[in-house]
Amino acid sequence: MTQPYGIILAGGLATRMGGGDKGLLTLGDKPILTHVIERLSPQVADVALNANGDPARFEDYGLPVLPDSIGDYPGPLAGVLAGLDWAAEQGATHIVTAAADTPFFPADLVPRLMLAAETEDKPIALARTENGRHPTFGLWPVDLRDDLRRALEEGVRKVVQWTDSHGTAMADFPALGFDPFFNVNTPDDLAEAQRLMERA
Repeated sequence: MTQPYGIILAGGLATRMGGGDKGLLTLGDKPILTHVIERLSPQVADVALNANGDPARFEDYGLPVLPDSIGDYPGPLAGVLAGLDWAAEQGATHIVTAAADTPFFPADLVPRLMLAAETEDKPIALARTENGRHPTFGLWPVDLRDDLRRALEEGVRKVVQWTDSHGTAMADFPALGFDPFFNVNTPDDLAEAQRLMERA
């Protein structure tokens, strides 16, 4: 398996945060999205951002901004599809996705996802902790993009509904005092993330 391309999923509506881009909220001395890019970039061949609306708000990052190709905000699977289509244009065989509001995900996310897929001989791998699966953190083969497009057009929205139909490997990650896939959904979560960062 060649080095996958990285897709940061930022296409959500952030309703619990009052709207706007959760990834652009400040954590420590920089936006959450910057923390995510710094963790993902060393693990992948290249990085793009899945986001809807005006891409100019992300221009300072210098990343390709990929909108959903399926309307009405169908959820993270649409972001996965946008990433798969972009990666196919780059000649890549796989992508790894990461959520734009999850600043502490493991620095070895990608190799462990790749190892799980190879060891279990499954096309897709998802991250898992004792809190369950984290379906926005996964390894996805470009070869399944047309199948995913059909599924979305037929109304499939839940990530695990689609992944389970193809066979999914699990990459298990320990919780080192807290779940590394902790994500910022609410103002209280942002305060907790700040506390975790100061403790680290």
